[in-house]
Amino acid sequence: RDGRCRWLVVWWCGYEYRFGVCAWSGRPRAVSRGRNSHKIQDMMKSYYKFDAASLPDDLFNKDTPAEAWLKTAEKKEGFAPGELGEQRPIEPDVDLERLIGLPLYMIGNILPFALPALCLGSIFSSLCLAILKFLALYVGVLAGIGRLFLYPRFLKKYNKKKSITGDMKENQYLYTERNNQKYVSLKFVWPESLHRPAMDDTPCIFLAIPHGVAPLGITAYPMWSKLFNDKLCSWVCAPVVLRLPIISKFMKGMGYIPAKSSEISNALTKKDRNVGIILDGVAGMFQSHNEVAYVKKRKGIVKIALRAGAPLVPVYGFGHTKLWTAIVDPFGLLERISLALDVSLVPFVGRWGWPIGPARRVPVCVAIGEPVVCPKIESPTQADIDKYHGLLLDAYKEVFDAHKEAYGWKHKTLQFV
Repeated sequence: RDGRCRWLVVWWCGYEYRFGVCAWSGRPRAVSRGRNSHKIQDMMKSYYKFDAASLPDDLFNKDTPAEAWLKTAEKKEGFAPGELGEQRPIEPDVDLERLIGLPLYMIGNILPFALPALCLGSIFSSLCLAILKFLALYVGVLAGIGRLFLYPRFLKKYNKKKSITGDMKENQYLYTERNNQKYVSLKFVWPESLHRPAMDDTPCIFLAIPHGVAPLGITAYPMWSKLFNDKLCSWVCAPVVLRLPIISKFMKGMGYIPAKSSEISNALTKKDRNVGIILDGVAGMFQSHNEVAYVKKRKGIVKIALRAGAPLVPVYGFGHTKLWTAIVDPFGLLERISLALDVSLVPFVGRWGWPIGPARRVPVCVAIGEPVVCPKIESPTQADIDKYHGLLLDAYKEVFDAHKEAYGWKHKTLQFV
């Protein structure tokens, strides 16, 4: 007959809904699946947040046990609006190194394909000759500053003797990738179902979207080889990239493998490694204007997962699409050529509108979703592949919707093409 009685009923009903037991008898009770039940279910889940950018530098090494990293992780039942999109201050030397290192890396991916055409064109065109001279000066100045001043400084700062050794796990601790983590204020979020020791004995397939111009969130390579289990994570790239001068040495040294089904299967089953894939690949670079993932036709990896019995782990890189702006032609010509050659031919601008320059200082949150557990099926049918591909798309939607408000994107939606 008064307000106190009504509040008591509401409190008891909330207890039943949240904990799945009858408030009066303590017996198990079926949990409602009404239209808002998924929101309540998300509130009940526990997540871990690992701030990679704020990890002490003396812990960023191969010999530090995973437990030391995980002690810095926070366990929560959800995150406050904007919490995952917070930007951390950055040391001036790290900022300068990335202002030079990122353009060099991006140019290193483009130059081997553009250089032959420019050299040939310079014979007939003064414009091509001017561009060639500018690139030579531009790259020479950046490389000189990087090699003479920044390289020795950061080897000393992070207590490294050399950048590349014969140990793939050790090579994942490159100072350039450490600086990437600080540059984008990198955070990792994952559900309790992935927390150690859940995947200790299981090779995982991490499937990251969106690609954007360059997915800096995945370049925290040691995290994929330490946070969830102790298995080396081999990321996948277009085969042609592993034939590029200079860059291929570093990528192979960190465990990269070509995007071929046989290589991925061998890594999972024979080498007992985790595998990481940017699922939307080159096509995803042309979708960088919005949260659009080119994944509807990407079913080959599902077949590989079913044959290996490996879980598919959805990964969403909040902020990937804002690091650079791709300049695409209205006719889609560059996209068609890039897809045919399996190489990106998209121009882009970054910080301060710098063409082929460093990324903008945008916070990146790598949100990892519930794994799609795949049974081991020697010869999966198309129906099997379609089923687990559908579950993967649902998992992407779930992880995006669960954390978008905490990143600061409350009103955005994820679309698949």
